[in-house]
Amino acid sequence: MRLRIVSIASLVPLAGCKGWQSALDTHGPGATSLEKLFWIFLFILTVVWILTMLGLLVALRARRDAATDPLAVDATRERTMTRTVATLVGLTAVTVLALTGFSYAYQKRLFDRTENVLTIKVTGHQWWWQVDYEDEQPNRTFTTANEIHIPVGEPVRLKLEASDVIHSFWVPSLMGKMDNIPGRQNVIELQADREGVYRGQCAEFCGWQHAHMAMLIVAKPKAEFENWKNQQIASASPPSDDAQKRGEQVFFTSPCVMCHSVRGTSAGGRVGPDLTHVGSRLTLAAGTLQNTRGNLAAWIVDPQRIKPGTNMPLMQINPQDLDLLVSYLEGLK
Repeated sequence: MRLRIVSIASLVPLAGCKGWQSALDTHGPGATSLEKLFWIFLFILTVVWILTMLGLLVALRARRDAATDPLAVDATRERTMTRTVATLVGLTAVTVLALTGFSYAYQKRLFDRTENVLTIKVTGHQWWWQVDYEDEQPNRTFTTANEIHIPVGEPVRLKLEASDVIHSFWVPSLMGKMDNIPGRQNVIELQADREGVYRGQCAEFCGWQHAHMAMLIVAKPKAEFENWKNQQIASASPPSDDAQKRGEQVFFTSPCVMCHSVRGTSAGGRVGPDLTHVGSRLTLAAGTLQNTRGNLAAWIVDPQRIKPGTNMPLMQINPQDLDLLVSYLEGLK
C-alpha cells in the first residue's frame, strides 16, 4: 500500500509537464530543440550527480587504521590519488565542453532566419501586448492586442520591443523566451506544427500585474489564417442595429475614445489596445478574463478590481448606457 502511495505521489510533479503552457509539451521546432537540450542536460548531470554521490559514499566508508600516522606518506597511494583526481578533472572539463557544444548547436538552430516570412512586431506594455502585423503593402498592415494568429507549419518572425520596462515574451510550447527591452529590438522566429491555441506569458517581472500579462497564439490552417487576416485588415463594420448605434454614441461621448482606436471611425487613441475587432478576441485584459458580455461589462465599469494598477480608469456610466456600450463593442468583429 505504501509503495502504491509513493508511486502515485512521485507522478504528481509530472502532471505539470503537459498542457498548453509547458516547455515539455512541444508543438514547434524551436521548443522541440530546447526540450531535447533539456533532456540531454538532465541525463548527463544526473549521471554526474550519481557518480559524485557514490564517490562520496566510498570516501566516507573508507577509514584508516587508528594506529596509522596521519602524517605518513604512502607513495603508491599518493600516485593513485593524483591519477584519480587528474582523471576526474579531465572528465569534468570534457563534460563542460560537451554541454557547451550541445547548447551552442541547439541554440544556433533557434536563431536561424527564414526569408520572406510573416513578420509581426510585438510591443510589451504594462500590462498588455500590442501586436502589429507588418506587410510590404502599407494598406495590408493592422494592429491588434494580446492575441497572435499564425498559419500552421510556417515560421513567423517576431520583432520584440517594449514601451516602458523590460518584458519577456515566452510561449513554452512553441519557442524559448526572449526579452522585450525599451530602446532595443530583439528578433526570434516562432512556428506551430499543429493547429490549436497556445498560451504564453510575460516571463520577466514587470510590475504589479506581471502575472496577469498573458497572450494567446492561435495557429490555424493557411486558408483560415488568410480569412482572419483579411477580416482584421478591414475597418470596423458599422453598427448593425439600434442598440449598437446608440452604443457607438456612448463610446464617442465617454473617456474610451481618448485612449482607444477603432479603425474606420474618428477614434484614434493610442494609449490602450486597438478595439477595431475586439469582439472577435478570445480574452480580455491580456488573458485575464474570457471575452463574454458579462466580463466585458465588469472590465469597463471597474478594471481596478480585476487588474489593480492598470492604466484604465474607472468608468462613471449608468447601467443603460453600459448595456448599449457593451452591445457596440461586442459587434466589433
